[in-house]
Amino acid sequence: MGQRVALSGSDDSARVIQAWNTVLFEKFLRFRHLVSTGLSAHSDAFFRRAPFAQGARVLDVGCGFGDTTLQIAELVGKAGSAVGVDCSERFIELGRKDAAATRFANVSFRVADAQTADLGGPYEHIFSRFGTMFFSAPGAALRNLRRCLAPGGTLALIVWRRREDNGWLYEAEQCVKRWVPVVSHEETDQAHCGPGPFSMASADLVSQLLLSAGFEEIGFERLDRPVCIGKDLREAVEFALALGPAGEILRLAGETSEALNAKVRAELAETLRAFERPDGVWGPSSAWLVTAKNP
Repeated sequence: MGQRVALSGSDDSARVIQAWNTVLFEKFLRFRHLVSTGLSAHSDAFFRRAPFAQGARVLDVGCGFGDTTLQIAELVGKAGSAVGVDCSERFIELGRKDAAATRFANVSFRVADAQTADLGGPYEHIFSRFGTMFFSAPGAALRNLRRCLAPGGTLALIVWRRREDNGWLYEAEQCVKRWVPVVSHEETDQAHCGPGPFSMASADLVSQLLLSAGFEEIGFERLDRPVCIGKDLREAVEFALALGPAGEILRLAGETSEALNAKVRAELAETLRAFERPDGVWGPSSAWLVTAKNP
């Protein structure tokens, strides 16, 4: 839902990048008004702390549409720079287009594999909002990020916590699983999203990965925010059918899910009705703000 990072040169990595450039890009673009607004609640909580000084150089990893990159550009001012990187050419194209329409001259975007590419730098800070969960080899990726970080530089990652605390995704996933058989990534040649949004939910796992990559002063802060998944129940059902674990299950199941479409829609509507508010459908979400420092 924010946002993607290329993995490795393997066939599996190629399928992941293909997905983010095709079917997943198209779905995220369709619901951009929900994705960008919903995910901004978590990143805004971090940006309000003014974590980047004027003049700082900041790398935004898995920048997606580039909305966070533009926010960072404003935070660091004309003397600073914000560089957004993503594996998807189509996301980057939109980021560049939006940047061209702003007054910011200190922002740039590049298509790159954040796991293996030379990302430039050195940067004083690296930031990622919901992008690093899609690393297939997170240890190697974090080591590569540290290589472009200046000594004493900081890393800040926003990643989803455990799925049970993310009702906006979990409830729809459980509903779909009751009707549609799950096809694992190993069982299909279809393009897919990679490890998935909850691959960094474990604080123990992530802290060990960061320590192994050479980071220190590792911290975790819980960020719980409601996420809007639709202006009404109809849109919320369409959102669940398209994105997140539920959408991935349905897409990979293909014709099997199509045959059950009406039943799945009916149960999704009843499931998501619990999240209705006067201003839309809002599900609970929970994320980690992970911070670390380069020695």
